[in-house]
Amino acid sequence: MDFRDGKDASDRLETIEGVLEKLVFSHHDHDFIIAKLSIIGRTQPVTIVGRLAQPHPGETLILKGNWEFAKNYGEQFRFKHAETKTPSTIKGIEKYLSSNLIRGIGPEMARRITSKFGDQTLEIIEKAPEKLLDVSGIGQGRAGMISEAFQQQREIRDVMLFLQTHGVSSTYAYRIFKKYQQKSIDVVRRNPYVLATDIRGIGFKSADRIASSLGIDQRSPLRAKAGLLHTLDLAQSEGHTYLPHPNLIEKARALLSVDNGVLEKALNELASSRELIIDSGRVYLALMARVEDMVASRLKDLLISPLILPKIDIDVAIEWVEKRVTMKLSAAQKQAIRMAVRSKVLIITGGPGTGKTTLLNSILKIFDAKKIRALLGAPTGRAAKRLSESTGKEAKTVHRLLEYSPSEGRFQKNAGNPLEADVVIIDEVSMLDIMLTNHLLGATDPNSSLILVGDADQLPSVGPGNVLADMIESEKIPLIRLDTIFRQAQESQIVVNAHRVNEGMLPFKVSNDRELSDFYMIEKDEPEDILRVVKELVSRRIPERFQLKPAEEIQVLTPMNRGLVGAENLNNELRELLNTRGKPVKGGRFRVGDRVMQTRNNYDKEVFNGDIGTIASFDENWDEALVEFDSRKVTYHVNELDELVLAYAVTVHKSQGSEYPAVIIPISTQHYVMLKRNLLYTAMTRGKKLVVLVANPKAVEIAVAEKNVDRRYTGLADKLKR
Repeated sequence: MDFRDGKDASDRLETIEGVLEKLVFSHHDHDFIIAKLSIIGRTQPVTIVGRLAQPHPGETLILKGNWEFAKNYGEQFRFKHAETKTPSTIKGIEKYLSSNLIRGIGPEMARRITSKFGDQTLEIIEKAPEKLLDVSGIGQGRAGMISEAFQQQREIRDVMLFLQTHGVSSTYAYRIFKKYQQKSIDVVRRNPYVLATDIRGIGFKSADRIASSLGIDQRSPLRAKAGLLHTLDLAQSEGHTYLPHPNLIEKARALLSVDNGVLEKALNELASSRELIIDSGRVYLALMARVEDMVASRLKDLLISPLILPKIDIDVAIEWVEKRVTMKLSAAQKQAIRMAVRSKVLIITGGPGTGKTTLLNSILKIFDAKKIRALLGAPTGRAAKRLSESTGKEAKTVHRLLEYSPSEGRFQKNAGNPLEADVVIIDEVSMLDIMLTNHLLGATDPNSSLILVGDADQLPSVGPGNVLADMIESEKIPLIRLDTIFRQAQESQIVVNAHRVNEGMLPFKVSNDRELSDFYMIEKDEPEDILRVVKELVSRRIPERFQLKPAEEIQVLTPMNRGLVGAENLNNELRELLNTRGKPVKGGRFRVGDRVMQTRNNYDKEVFNGDIGTIASFDENWDEALVEFDSRKVTYHVNELDELVLAYAVTVHKSQGSEYPAVIIPISTQHYVMLKRNLLYTAMTRGKKLVVLVANPKAVEIAVAEKNVDRRYTGLADKLKR
């Protein structure tokens, strides 16, 4: 069974059997092969394409899949399931032994061995390897190597057979073997639920099916514990750091269909083994509890550590910097400067047009004049680039600031090797989740000061935690709120309307095409009409009126993935408008020229969740796509393309930290479940030159009226107060 689609489609697949003649292409890390297979009834070998771990010419393959005709490759059999058998013919054994199976055995040595032992060769190697010494050119050392290599292959095959018997596809079976090696069968028999956390691509439900196949009882304590851990893990993916005890039991009961008694017993056992932490009715995964505790502790320690910044005559400094920025600073901005040089930790929050950028530049100019070393960072690449452009200073992503090492799987900057700075300044702090905040604080020298800048009214981080809101709620950290819109910003309808929405008022409607503005609201009731207008705006109206490039400078932001005007359908529709002639990329999901977005952090490639790029080219010989992210090109093998999605349209959540020349926001009553004030506010503040709201008026009213955001269960505020 292929766990990616969650259903068994084997009854719709055709089965073929044959001898593997030749590997045309193989990608070791991803088990992807293109090969030639000799099958009965065909005079010429056929091309097969799919995933198969460690294939060797000479093996007999039993494949399940479908025939297809590829324009560039002709007829080929794309298989989804594969079973291998060791060869039984002398020719097959000879090919098998000489296929790099065993280092040092080439075609000539394979011929000598099979000439000596015939179709008994593999049995001799397995059971009586000492007889190999009778073959010319084989000594004690080589005989041992041959026997050992063959035994390892046998172990892999035993694991594969066992796992495939219990519904695991060959791809996942090999991943399991790579993780557990010879212990694979024992590990899976003992606790198949570890696969859900240890093996990428296998979720809890898949592990549960394997457990059922192995005969594990539905009421088993093992299953109950795994279900509770999975429920908390799922809660973390939804932004929570913990779940209240009753909520956890309720959700786990719905998942597992077992009674509360089984779950309470399992919960107590997990708490006793410290896999879960229960704190005043809050149930945490142990790691998350530790991380939240450390964030609170590190913030407290930083707040009480000595301030080492030089003494500055603030009034003189403010008068001096006002001349440099050629602006009269507001009272709040002046107070922020005073606190920036007197506080160990400072939060600066404010919406668009309230002078955050001017303030930050003023602070940095004063720091430069006083030779105060400042490091600048932001959670995403786009946010870091914006920060760098607005300040004229180098700014890095937090990951790069902390020098993440993919090879070691950790940050190089930490408590033992802290950041070398007098002040660390982080922008777009609303995007910081609890895990990254912990690493940042751990790498902040106690002698340094920390300035956190963000908009508390925007959506919280994609990852677990609500760090900025919790720090503000605790009232333990110095805070400056910038809430006055500067006169220049008042000329922008984007800024004015974003603040109106944030204050619970409907945006001003500007819909007259003859009236030039940076904000328009086009009212359409039905999703079909909203879709039609969005397509017109992207393909014709905005490019003609504002001279913006559709695929590069116009971004559609939508509340959710599903629905007629959700991200998935919008991407399909817009791609057919903007990239009809792009060369297809193998697999059929993408074309060269497509706008794409990374969907998870990939530290090896230094590409992170939410990064947007363009597929620049595709190499058919190597099955590799080149994706360009802000002038940096990154290579993806076809089997890594599942990390990408089309990005002509993205969800508002995924747009955090980004800014686009033009933004189109379709809002429909189909989005009812997602319509919140902070979501609409966040979407509107992503537009730099132009925002167009294409919306059902009722849906906009719902969003503006709904101030209550989805609650996140987080304990940081409470822990800071203790």
